[in-house]
Amino acid sequence: MCLAVPGRVLEVFEESGTTMADVDFGGVRKKVCLAYLPETGVGEYVIVHVGFAIQRLDEESAKETLATFERLGILEEEFGDGFAAAAREKGVEL
Repeated sequence: MCLAVPGRVLEVFEESGTTMADVDFGGVRKKVCLAYLPETGVGEYVIVHVGFAIQRLDEESAKETLATFERLGILEEEFGDGFAAAAREKGVEL
């Protein structure tokens, strides 16, 4: 299954002329393309689908969505072993 998952932008940078970000998904960090949302800043939450940030959202909505995905067991499918443990270690209640 391929989901659109919320994550928090940790760093914004340019790579080969494209705006990119380092995004934290509750302890799992991934490089994400910000081409559709180039004005996104550090600390903001984005919904990411197949490596592209497609929408901004507020922190509360992001955490609610992650918690729902966790309850349904979807995050394990999407990110593999250790996602929930890493999130709890970072203080994110899922």
